[in-house]
Amino acid sequence: MQFPAPLRNVIACNLLFLGASFMVNEVAVAADAGAEPTAYPAARRGAQIDDYHGVKVPDPYRWMEDIDSPETRSWVTAEAEFGRKFLDSIAGRESMTQRLRDIWNFERWTPPVRHGENWFYSHNDGLQNQSVVFVMSAREALESASPGSPAKPPLVGRILLDPNILSADGTMALRETAISSDGRLFAYALSEAGSDWQIWRVRDVTTGKDLPDTLQWSKAGGGSWRKDGSGFYYTAYDAPKEGAALKAANEYEKLYFHRLGSPQSDDELIYTRTDNPGWFVGGSVTDDGHYLVIQATLGTDTRNTVLVQDLSRPHAPIIPIIANPTATYDVIDTLGSTLFLRTDDAAPRHRIIGIDLANPAPAQWRTLVAEGPDTIDSANLIGGQLLVHRLKDAHSAVQRYSPEGKLLGDIELPGLGTVTSIEGHADDTQIFYGYSGFATPPSIYRVDLRDGKVSLWRTPQLNGFVPSEYETQQVFYKSRDGTRVPMFVTARKGTKLDGTNPTILYGYGGFNVSLTPTFSPIVAAWVQMGGVYAVANLRGGGEYGRTWHEAGMKTHKQNVFDDFIAAAEYLSTTRWTHPKRLAIRGGSNGGLLIGAVEEQRPDIAAAAIAQVGVMDMLRFREFTVGKGWESDYGSVDNPDEFRALHRYSPYHNVRPGVNYPATLIMTGDHDDRVFPAHSFKFAAAMQYADPHGQPILLRVETRAGHGAGMPTAKLIDEVVDMYAFVFEAFGLSK
Repeated sequence: MQFPAPLRNVIACNLLFLGASFMVNEVAVAADAGAEPTAYPAARRGAQIDDYHGVKVPDPYRWMEDIDSPETRSWVTAEAEFGRKFLDSIAGRESMTQRLRDIWNFERWTPPVRHGENWFYSHNDGLQNQSVVFVMSAREALESASPGSPAKPPLVGRILLDPNILSADGTMALRETAISSDGRLFAYALSEAGSDWQIWRVRDVTTGKDLPDTLQWSKAGGGSWRKDGSGFYYTAYDAPKEGAALKAANEYEKLYFHRLGSPQSDDELIYTRTDNPGWFVGGSVTDDGHYLVIQATLGTDTRNTVLVQDLSRPHAPIIPIIANPTATYDVIDTLGSTLFLRTDDAAPRHRIIGIDLANPAPAQWRTLVAEGPDTIDSANLIGGQLLVHRLKDAHSAVQRYSPEGKLLGDIELPGLGTVTSIEGHADDTQIFYGYSGFATPPSIYRVDLRDGKVSLWRTPQLNGFVPSEYETQQVFYKSRDGTRVPMFVTARKGTKLDGTNPTILYGYGGFNVSLTPTFSPIVAAWVQMGGVYAVANLRGGGEYGRTWHEAGMKTHKQNVFDDFIAAAEYLSTTRWTHPKRLAIRGGSNGGLLIGAVEEQRPDIAAAAIAQVGVMDMLRFREFTVGKGWESDYGSVDNPDEFRALHRYSPYHNVRPGVNYPATLIMTGDHDDRVFPAHSFKFAAAMQYADPHGQPILLRVETRAGHGAGMPTAKLIDEVVDMYAFVFEAFGLSK
């Protein structure tokens, strides 16, 4: 097993400096003042001005932060109607919708994981809004995994939880699960309408019925059972004030123990930090049940503390093993009294160390797997082996080691892709993992840990998409400062490099998040329609370890934008495409990327898609979990960091008289991670500044949040709008 890091990873994923040398590129063509202005919905410009270190900063749309006020609601409704009319008028939507439904309609699974005598997995028949959780016996699992004929016997597991029956519109989503070590109790957390808030319940696996237990105000955190099944650990916040659940800052996260059958009000507070409201905490029980391991990070900083409590001793104290967060220390598991961790302490691309809990002094730490040229992305201790997942230029490689660090061999992988969901226990002899690539459908493989042999367990049959007709190339280009940056380019084999290919460039560049090759119907549909899909591995991500991440943080954030701009230029100079056939796309932290890049280089693309973006870099900390992002973005309280934030903040750098690309700004009305007012304010500023140019639309999805758990039907509708908008901007709509 591998212990989940605290909230930092989920805060950022599916999620922002500007150096003194930066100058805005002024090659954009000035807007045609004689053109008829677009009649965007009117948005009042207020007189709000803030003072940051003597700098007066206007915030004319501050009133939009009150998202439930009649004025804001009226404006958002008018924007929705305006955008809907434009998007619905684009020709070819019906055929595009059908194409997406066809490609999306394929059977898929998660790798089965054993708990006691039961195996658990999720399954989606294709167009189900939410995947369904199944359970099967050890005998059924063995039969389903039998080697031999490629025609595998059908799975015979029974439904344990079907989220699709919990809401009429499919917006009730399963966010977290925790299964007792004997496989008899299934704790699960549901969220509604895309919110990060989740409610925990417990289901008896044998009967399929829920117990009375209900736990509220948990957010983006997992659960972990005690070995005896008496209860489980989870994280929660104090309940927000009435009506403030989607906006109020989330502070002082707490780790609780819930004893089965008792009310939440009786739950035992195990750990919290009171010295700073931005601490995220998490706790997991080791596979042998002996220890509770607590990890804490200040915001989304990757550096963390580690504390241990001996659960075999009643009322044992919580002992700090790593008291100060000077590096990343991701706990893998324990073997006896040895604690295994993945760390970038003295190893920017990570190493694996062993700490004797009886003598945890740093001088006694042992390096088990040394740092190498490829980043150690994760590791698991399963079946008496260390399974080490590395990123080799942003794609997967997996090796098996003994607990002492002796290399046992590589796990064979099919090609340039990504391995997911390596999970298991100390007594497992076989595990399953997922594998996919941009043009390779998600398949499940079985590994026999006794000899390392790999066999295919399940692979989907796709409708109308033939993977062998497409290919992914990895290219490398140089950024503005000469840094070598990798990028994946996926297209139909034999695509001509004539500068005419419709192309989407996607990026993220933050929070130590690595972009690796994975299959998505979104990408498959685009390349099937003749497009090119490129993904750039920007600084700020985790592809090359701590140094790569820190090169895109705080006052170095401009490196991220430079990397992305250089990727767009590479695609044009190598004739994959041309600026008039290029769209740039990103979400969350990537939405910030798109806003900043289209302002710095409005000439670089014909269309910009900014999804759930962080657009007001001076006030992001005021809402929900935004305070935690200061570890990556910096703080307005620091004069140097304020100046950096102010120089690239999308909302504050919209300039009148510039022809911006056609811009689609997307958010969800229940986004309680990146507050939707970010998108509202940015859209209003863009429409005010550029009423004579390309369309600038705000699309607000109802009963939707930051993206996690969005039902399939809504996803397809969203992608159709996005692709129709892009083709219209390219002049290719039919």
